[in-house]
Amino acid sequence: MTSKSRELLKGVQLLLLNLGIRSRILNRSRAPRAGLFGYITKQGEHRAYGSDGALHELFIFGESRHRFLQEVGFLDEKQARLSAVRHQSFYRTKFHDPLAEKTFVGEREVFDLTEPASHSMICNGIAVTQCGEQPLLPFESCNLGSIDLDKHMVHAAGKWDVDWKTLEHSVRTSVHMLDNVIDQNAYPVPQIQEMTKLTRKIGLGIMGFARTLFKLQVGYDSPEGVEWGRRIMKFVKDIGYDESAKLAETRGPYPAWKGSRHEKMGIKVRNSYVTTVAPTGTLSMIADTSGGCEPEFSLIWYKNVMDGTHLPYALDYFIEVAKKEGWWREDLLDSILKNGGSCRGAKGVPPAWQRVFAVSFDVAPEWHVRMQAAFQENCDAAVSKTINLPASSTAEDVKRAYLLADELGCKGITVYRDQSRTDQVMNVGVSEKEKGAAGAPKELRFEVPKEAPSAPLKPRPRPDVITGRTQKIMTGYGAIYTTINEDEGGLFEIFAQSGRGGGYTASFTEAVARLVSLCLRSGIPVDEIIDQLEGIRSPRIAYDHGEHILSIPDAIAKALKRHIGAQAAGVQKPVEAFEELGGIETDVEADKEVRDDREIVRAGLNPECPECGRVLVFEEGCVRCHSCGYSEC
Repeated sequence: MTSKSRELLKGVQLLLLNLGIRSRILNRSRAPRAGLFGYITKQGEHRAYGSDGALHELFIFGESRHRFLQEVGFLDEKQARLSAVRHQSFYRTKFHDPLAEKTFVGEREVFDLTEPASHSMICNGIAVTQCGEQPLLPFESCNLGSIDLDKHMVHAAGKWDVDWKTLEHSVRTSVHMLDNVIDQNAYPVPQIQEMTKLTRKIGLGIMGFARTLFKLQVGYDSPEGVEWGRRIMKFVKDIGYDESAKLAETRGPYPAWKGSRHEKMGIKVRNSYVTTVAPTGTLSMIADTSGGCEPEFSLIWYKNVMDGTHLPYALDYFIEVAKKEGWWREDLLDSILKNGGSCRGAKGVPPAWQRVFAVSFDVAPEWHVRMQAAFQENCDAAVSKTINLPASSTAEDVKRAYLLADELGCKGITVYRDQSRTDQVMNVGVSEKEKGAAGAPKELRFEVPKEAPSAPLKPRPRPDVITGRTQKIMTGYGAIYTTINEDEGGLFEIFAQSGRGGGYTASFTEAVARLVSLCLRSGIPVDEIIDQLEGIRSPRIAYDHGEHILSIPDAIAKALKRHIGAQAAGVQKPVEAFEELGGIETDVEADKEVRDDREIVRAGLNPECPECGRVLVFEEGCVRCHSCGYSEC
C-alpha cells in the first residue's frame, strides 16, 4: 500500500496487527518537484502542479504475507498474483522488539478513555475490551447474573430488614441457572466453548445495594454502610459456594479442578469462579433500582442512552419517606435540583435523612474505595465500581483513590470526574432536551400544563430585497460557495453552489440548501438544523480554516455556525476573521481498484472534477480529468 501519509499507514498497521499480520513502513520519499505540468482553467487561469515528494509504502513479508492471503486477500486479479508467489516457505513472525534503551524523561498526565459503541479499543496493536469486573483467561467468556437486593427486603415491626431466607433461595437458584447456561449456550468459536467448559466460571453479584441501605436507614459513606456491604456479599459467596459444591456432587467439579487452588484447599466445586459484581447499568435501569454496589447517582437525574434519548428519573422512595415523615413540600424537588441532585444541606430535610440519602457526589473518594474493597473481599473475580468525583476534583484526588485501592486489595478501579466528557451516560437534574417539553416525564413528578396543539408550520414569505454574506468552504468534492441571507426575523435562507450547474454534486448540494432554507423560513431553530447536518461523513474529507469538513452537509452546517459565530464549546471567530487557506486531505489509495465511472459512483467518490465539472476517470491507478488536467496523485 502506498500513501503520502505515514500516519494513515500506521493506522493500517494497527488494524493488520489485530489479525496477527505484521508489516513494515518504508520511506520512499524524494526531493520536491515543481512545475511537473500545467494547464489553463475554463476561467483562463494558468495553473501548475508539483509534488512535495512525500511517499511511504507498507510492506508485508513472510508468514504475515501468507496470513494476509488467507485472512484478508484481494477481490481481483491481485489475489491470483499473490497466491503465485514462489517463496512458500518462511520464518515465523516474532511479535516482539528488543528494548534498546530506557530513559526517564519525567512525569506526564495520563487520561482514561472510552469508546461508546463497542466498548473496545486498540492498545499497542491489541484489541482490548473495557471489562473491569471480570478478569479472564484467553477465550473464557462472561456468564454473569445479578440479584436485586431491593426485592429481598421485608418490613416488620415498623422497620425494614433483609429477607435472608428469600435471598438464599435466589442465590441457589441463580448459581444453578448460570451453571446451566454454560452447557446450553451456543458458542461462536470452538476455543471459547472449550475454555468456558474447562473452568466453568460464573459471576453472581448484586444490584440495588444503595436502595437497600436507604430502607435500612444506613448511610453509604459510613462504617456501618461498609459493614453491610461486606456482610451481604459474604452471604452471597457462602451460599453460592455451597450450591456450587452440591452441583459438583451430582455433576462433577469443573474439568480444570485437578491441580487448582480449590483442590489444594480441599474445596470441590462445580465452578472455578462463583461471585463478581457487575455494573448492571442497563439491567438496573430496567429493574428500576440502583446499579451494582454503587451509591445512588442522584435523587433527580437523567440517563443518556445510545440513540441520544434522555430518560429522566426521580427517586420515588425519597418522595415516599418525605411525605410519610412529614417534611415533604411542593418545592422540595426544585431545591434538590438546585443543590446538584443531593438533599445534603437542603433546607427542611432532617439531618438524619440527609445522612441516609447519600448520593454519588456526597460520598468522599475514600468511602467509595472502602466500599469497593468490602465487596472485593468476597468476590472471586473483581468489582465494577466507579469512583465518581465532582468536577472540581484534582489529579491529587485521583492519585489518593488509586493508592488506597491498591492498599485495600481492590483488583481494579475506575475513576470518573463529572463533566469531563461532553456526553456522559448519567447526568444530574433534567436534560436540556426535557426543558420546555409539553409535559415533563412522569418520574420527575413535575406538573407542567400541556400546550395547545399548534398549527402546521408555514414558511414566511420572501421579501423582494434581502441581504446576506457568502462564504467559500473547501470540501472533499471541491469548493462550495454558501450565501446566507437574513431578514428582520433572523436567518432566512441559504444558497449553496458547488461545481457545474446540473451536475451530480451541484444538484445534491442545492437540494440540501433548499431544505435548510425551508426549515429556517418555518422557524426551526438554527442549532437544531446544525445538529442534524453536522458530523455526517462521506468517503472524502477536507481541511478548511482549521477544521475538518466531513461532507457537503457537514460543510453547510459549518457555514451556519461560522455565520452566527458559534460552535459546540464556546465562541468561534466570525467569518471575517478567517484567512483564505484550506485544502483537501483525501487519500485515494483505498480506491485504486476502481476502473470506470460507474464504479467511481458506487465507491462513493465524486464522479465530477472539482475544477471544471467534467467527468473524472481512473487511469494508471489515479483519478484524472481529461478536460483540464486535474489529478489527485
